[in-house]
Amino acid sequence: MSQERGEVAVVAPAGRIDSNTAAGLERAVFQRLDAGQNRLVVDLAGVEYISSAGLRVLLVMAKKVQQAKGKVALFGLSPNVREVFSVSGFDTIFSIQPDSAAALAAVR
Repeated sequence: MSQERGEVAVVAPAGRIDSNTAAGLERAVFQRLDAGQNRLVVDLAGVEYISSAGLRVLLVMAKKVQQAKGKVALFGLSPNVREVFSVSGFDTIFSIQPDSAAALAAVR
């Protein structure tokens, strides 16, 4: 679910991010943050659905990264997930990039 690319942690959840699975994503992200990594890329290409519970995890992650003076970028949003981000206004909160290279560059 996660890997490192130099000083950047890449987290790649898959399937649905909802009340049943959000805790797993939260653990994966916070393990990285607690280890001192404050540059994160979230690959959402494998995510088919995200609920408010998933959005909450991403929002808490963004706040924690900001407090650590880090950066976060997202990429790989499917049309359905992108629509959820647009409707909720999360597309204005996050740096959403077209691909992995752009997301990695955005957090470096």
